[in-house]
Parts: sequence; structure tokens; C-alpha cells
Amino acid sequence: MKGFLMTDDTVPHVPVLIIGGGQAGLSVSWYLMQEGIEHIVLERHRKFESWRNNRWDSFCLVTPNWQCRLPGWHYKGADPDGFMLRQEIVDYLDGFAESFSPPIREGVDVTHVSPRDGGGYWIETSSGNLTADQVVVATGGYDNPIVPSYAADLDASILQMHSRDYRRPSQLPEGGTLIVGTGQSGVQIMDDFHLEGRPVHLAVGPAPRSPRKYRGRDATDWLYDAGTYAVTIDNHPDPIKALTQTNHYMSGRDGGKEIDLRKYALEGVRLYGSVASALGTTMTFLPDLEKNLDDADRSYLGICKQIDAWIAAQAINVPEAPPFEKVWRPAQEITEVDLAEADITSIIWAIGFRPDYSWLKVDCLDQRGKPVFRRGVTNAPGLYFIGLGWLNTWGSGRFLGIEEDSRYLAEHIVAFQKDRLAA
Repeated sequence: MKGFLMTDDTVPHVPVLIIGGGQAGLSVSWYLMQEGIEHIVLERHRKFESWRNNRWDSFCLVTPNWQCRLPGWHYKGADPDGFMLRQEIVDYLDGFAESFSPPIREGVDVTHVSPRDGGGYWIETSSGNLTADQVVVATGGYDNPIVPSYAADLDASILQMHSRDYRRPSQLPEGGTLIVGTGQSGVQIMDDFHLEGRPVHLAVGPAPRSPRKYRGRDATDWLYDAGTYAVTIDNHPDPIKALTQTNHYMSGRDGGKEIDLRKYALEGVRLYGSVASALGTTMTFLPDLEKNLDDADRSYLGICKQIDAWIAAQAINVPEAPPFEKVWRPAQEITEVDLAEADITSIIWAIGFRPDYSWLKVDCLDQRGKPVFRRGVTNAPGLYFIGLGWLNTWGSGRFLGIEEDSRYLAEHIVAFQKDRLAA
């Protein structure tokens, strides 16, 4: 299947097509190779493209290295409790791919997938057409950077950039930078500027926060031991919240650290509420800064309480945590800023991405365009998703859960192939 672009009227066929050459798609490939299932992986760029080229220079993992558990390739380095830097992550992933040499074709863009008469799927790509019995969509959810419509109304003198294009503070002009969004990317980029002594402003959204080290261990270690990461979306007490809530923010930088925005405010970072609108050089904010900070703290304390309960239930002897303290509160809610007067010369939008499934002409999406599945298995025969958040557990879409998710899908794929041969 190396060159499936044919020169005659014959359209090549493959039993299984995997779309996307990231860690999720290649994890499914790993299991299929163990089972001897013929398949190919198509990647529009280069394998692990987003890790190579869509991360900033100081990027590092937020979860500890020990959670990197790709099939047959668990982390074996010298720092399991550390947080790999960007190039170390790429090296880890490249090592995974080299360990089993997946049948991947890079630089091939899949532009159309639709059901085929008689079963299976018709696929159109930048290198020609083919058919497949089964298709695994492993493209992730980071296709289109989100930028609000009112960004077009800002004065042209203000440089705008999405977090996907950010690499280092020196990219931005002198003067202040406003970071919009307090997910994991937003707060870590803010920290980048702060550590370099650059004036930085932060529009604080409703993202929750998490402790980093708590009662002598990383909070993720406690939560793993307590079984929190094994809870499935089917058994989650609040599945809607799980599916829609932004990831808790913290950092793996400098060995791992907590991000308390109140402390950053004491150190000179200017905090505002959520952005409401923009026009010219005027940016308006909702009066929700204190509420968002309080909500983030409530999430933080909820995790601490959960860990405390586990420690007590297991009668584990560890130091008590110091009393929680809110070290800063806003004196007033600032709802309007003239960016020029505040010497804010640039804005980084760190408010996420939207997936693009416009090429997927299969009845497997809801009215909002989101995939409908159970553990990645859709109602469309032989069509699957992998690498998305809460495919089954918290670890889905992360290094921690890919092994389990890909093994589950591979079992379905193998069973499908056996049923087809027996028919």
C-alpha cells in the first residue's frame, strides 16, 4: 500500500485505515500489528506533528513522566516523577514509533470519508482514492484555533497571536502582553512572560485549578492511587461537567509547581475577568474575576479534600497540609481597559481549539458536530474515534489512558475483521 495512487481505474483497498499519525493513532496501529491485521496510517504532516511544531519552547508535560504509558513503551527514564520537556517528549514518541515501525504514510491529507455501497468506506486523499472496511479517526481535537469574532475589531497596531503560534516572549513586541484564557496553555504562557520580567496581563476565565504537591506527594499520584483516574464517563457523578470543563491548571515547569493566580497578582501580573468585547484599543471585561478565582480555589480545595479522605481511609501517615489562604483579592473589578494607555501592545488568545470533521461524511456526529460514540465505537459499522478527552476515562486523550483505549478499539477491529471473513 506504499503508493496507493494508481494509474489505472483500480482503487486500492485496505482492511483498516487509521487517520492521524499521533500517539493515539499509532497506539491502535501497535495493537493491530500484534494481531497481524493489515492497515495503514495516513498523516497529513509528519508523525507527532503537533508535539514537534505546535508547542512553545519552554513547554513541558503537566502530568508526571510515569504516566507516559504507550503500548509496549512505558516511560523507563531516570526521572519518573519529572516532567519531560518538548524535545524529550518528541524523542519519547519517536522511540515508540521506531520500536515497531508502523505502516505510516506522511504528507497525505484525507479530504473525504463516506459510506460505501455494500459496506466499508470510500476515502479520498491528496494522494488518491482508496476503500477500507474500517476507519479509525485519530485526528484529535486541535484543528482550528479559536479566536473570538470581535478580535477583528481591534486596532491593527495591536499584534494578535493564537497560543498555537506562540514560541517565546521575544516574538512579541515590547510593552505589555494580554493573555486571554486560563486553561493550561494560558497560565503557562503567562508564567513564561512573568519569569522573563515582561509586563503581562491575564484575562481570567472559569478554568479550575489543582494542587501540584500536596501532603508530600504530587496530587496526581494521590488521585491515581485513589482510583480517580479509573472512573469511567459512564460512572462519573457529573458527566456533563466532566465533558465540558476546562482542564485544571498547574505546571510541570522547574520540577512541577502550583499556579495560584493570586500570588502572581501580588508579583505584578495584572488580572481581569473574562473578556466581553473589544473595539479599537478598548477591551471590556466581565466583572467575574473574583468569582472565577473563588471557583478555581473551590476546585483546588475539593481535590485536597478528596486526597485527605483517601489518606484517612488508608491510615497513611503523612504531614498535615498548611491552612489554605487567599493571599490576594481584587480591590475592584476592572471592566474596561484602553490597551494603548495601558501599554498593552499584543494579545495571545489561549481559549482553545475546535475539531474539524467537515471531511467526514458519515452519520456519526451530533447536531453540534461532535462525535457520538461509546468508548470510541460509533453506530456507523467499522468507524471509530481515538485520542479524544473522556473517550472512557480521565486519561483518554492523555498518555495515561491511550494504552487501554487503543487496546479496546483494537479488540473491536479484530472481531469485526473475523466476522467479515466468516460471513
